Amino acid sequence: SLLNKLAGSERVVVDPLAGTTRDPVGELIELGGKPWRFIDTAGIRRRVHMAQGADFYASLRTQAALERAEVAVVLLARPCAETVTCMAAILITGVVGLIDDGSKVIFERSLGLTPRQKLIFQFAIATVFCLVAVNLVGIEPTVTIPFVVTVDLGVLTTVVPVGEGFAIPWLYLIFVDVLIVGMCNAVNLTDGLDGLAAGTVMFVMLIMAAIAYRADLINSAVIATAVAGACIGFLWFNSFPADIFMGDTGSLALGTALGCLAVLTKTEFLVIIIGGLFVAEALSVMIQVLYFKKTRKRIFLMAPLHHHFEKKGWSETKVVVRFWIVSGALAATGFLIYFADTLV
Repeated sequence: SLLNKLAGSERVVVDPLAGTTRDPVGELIELGGKPWRFIDTAGIRRRVHMAQGADFYASLRTQAALERAEVAVVLLARPCAETVTCMAAILITGVVGLIDDGSKVIFERSLGLTPRQKLIFQFAIATVFCLVAVNLVGIEPTVTIPFVVTVDLGVLTTVVPVGEGFAIPWLYLIFVDVLIVGMCNAVNLTDGLDGLAAGTVMFVMLIMAAIAYRADLINSAVIATAVAGACIGFLWFNSFPADIFMGDTGSLALGTALGCLAVLTKTEFLVIIIGGLFVAEALSVMIQVLYFKKTRKRIFLMAPLHHHFEKKGWSETKVVVRFWIVSGALAATGFLIYFADTLV
């Protein structure tokens, strides 16, 4: 992920070493009969599957799952700007992830796209989505903090004289860019254990579907439900020990889906609670990096957060299931806050 790169972590490909278990920095560990390379720099850990070719074909399957979700949306939702814009953002981000995963095989390098290239693609997708959402979907450039205030981020807006006028709400645009790109990479960081990202995103998407339905946004509800369904189907094969892996193809697309749905349902602030587990994972990396650079010491035994609990002795399945529970509880809490706010 981008944050791992900023931490100084390097993903490398080495020859498979089946049956080997070592536990120094950059250890080789066999998980579920599959060799993995763990890179540990400044307390930031990222796993890399040895068989990059197999990982790439798994990414192809992930992209296929996303496309099936798109088919479900096309069949059940109305073809409108809301549906097309959101699904296009999800699919294009998935393609970016697929390019990243595929380039590791095609060009025989382990890093894929550079962090700068990923950021450029992600910010471009988020920017186009935001502008289309404001001008064609009719999304108001405001952010609602439940029970507190609705902040108008459209106070600094440029209207380009195209057609009836094309508005560029600069403050809201910046906010949405940070939100979508942040969620995109936060889910990417969460994808570190078998079934972790798919399971947690599934819970969050079901809640987003309920919120969209409550707000009478049927198309957004269909999108969220389709993504949740894709996660359930993928989880069947991604549960421990995983047969296929999500890669950037899936994790980046799922993070983008969450960010886009937050904009469409006007839960831009509440999604911090609904997707609180992803926020915690991202914060654990940022805190670890900043604290290590300042003090040369670590706050967490390992980051992202799920590896911290592994270091404390929790098994992989225990970490995954407990993180599912936390994710579901946070998502449900967010829905209760949203529901209560609509009654006020």
